[in-house]
Amino acid sequence: MSPVASSVFWSEGRPVPDSPPGPLPPSVDALIIGAGYTGLAAARELSRAGRRVLVLDAAPFGGGCSGRNGGQVAYSIKPTLAQLGARHGDKIAAGICADGQQAISHLRSLALDVGLEMDWRQPGCFTGAHTAKAFAALVREAKLHPSGYVQNVEIIPRSRQHEEIASDFYHGGCVYPDDASVDPVMMLHALHRRAVAAGAQVIDRCAVTALQKTGLGHQAATARGPVTARQVLLATNGYSGTLSPWHQRRVIPIGSYQIATEALGQSRVRELLPKGRNMGDSRRVVVYFRPSADGERIIFGGRAALSEKDPLICVPRLKSMLTQIFPQLRDVAITHAWVGWVAYTFDTLPHLGQQDGIWYAMGYCGQGVTTAPYFGMRIAQQMMGLAEGATGFDGLPFEARPYYYGTPWFLSASVLAYRALDRLGI
Repeated sequence: MSPVASSVFWSEGRPVPDSPPGPLPPSVDALIIGAGYTGLAAARELSRAGRRVLVLDAAPFGGGCSGRNGGQVAYSIKPTLAQLGARHGDKIAAGICADGQQAISHLRSLALDVGLEMDWRQPGCFTGAHTAKAFAALVREAKLHPSGYVQNVEIIPRSRQHEEIASDFYHGGCVYPDDASVDPVMMLHALHRRAVAAGAQVIDRCAVTALQKTGLGHQAATARGPVTARQVLLATNGYSGTLSPWHQRRVIPIGSYQIATEALGQSRVRELLPKGRNMGDSRRVVVYFRPSADGERIIFGGRAALSEKDPLICVPRLKSMLTQIFPQLRDVAITHAWVGWVAYTFDTLPHLGQQDGIWYAMGYCGQGVTTAPYFGMRIAQQMMGLAEGATGFDGLPFEARPYYYGTPWFLSASVLAYRALDRLGI
């Protein structure tokens, strides 16, 4: 059996864009730290308005989660409208949910109207209930959805489950027909081309190691010399580190691990997933999976470790999670395994704004495919003082916690507890 490659399946055969050679510009209007979906979307918006924009990333191009995710596009606001209303009032809650809808519409428009190449597909998503009690909760939630704030939903009882998935693991579920999928690396390349075409300079493998306030904005120390910027945008999400301790205390980096099966053949994949949908389930320790773009494989992801590990070490655990759902794949080989860092927040909402002169957009809670391009555009508009940059998230408190300084010491205990609750069906 061939060894498992510790590389991202989506990146195979994709040449990485070249960084511009030569020294960095001594000064720019806007320095964007992070060349993922957020940073590239913001760079395009600022550049097309005539700003001199420099985007720097510490990793090779695509090394962050924008190049390492599952490519699933869904309604992206985790708290319900009722929960948001209890926290923030009905008006703010409505604005937050409206932005969740606009984020999907924005990405759909980029794919279909603008024509960005990202392998946009709209197969819908099946969310399986891991217990009968969970199915009842899904049904209850579907019936309570207020009109205008969420996607369409169809209830699938267990008697019809094999229409969606060749598995008896679930107890029915719900289909969200408006959900879509993209090739995440193809989408990243498309956003990169769009930003560069607008005039942005994008350089990878060039870490910003320090920021210091100056009379003109900030001076950034980098691996290729200093840069002075009138404005700085932090677009690092799950890769936010010590550069800004204030932000580091407010995002929780969590590894999301994925594997790709060997080529199974389109007919077998279609037998497993008859409608080719995205898949997820109701467990707290979630899993997600979908067919590969060519329909030959299953791409499967989830939380595979109590604490962060080399993804190759997690292959047996992920394979076990996969075969729990599909016992018929027990003898199938795994060819790729990788991990990407998502950023959770303590209120499970994205956040954008400005703190100590540094602009930011981050904390997508595992839904950055949908939200990052949208909030990248919106934060750039805010940086330019444009009214259209306003969102329902503006002014929300970005919460930290006592004794949390960027290392999630509580994660192992939380995952262990959630696994126990999932097993007990609580």
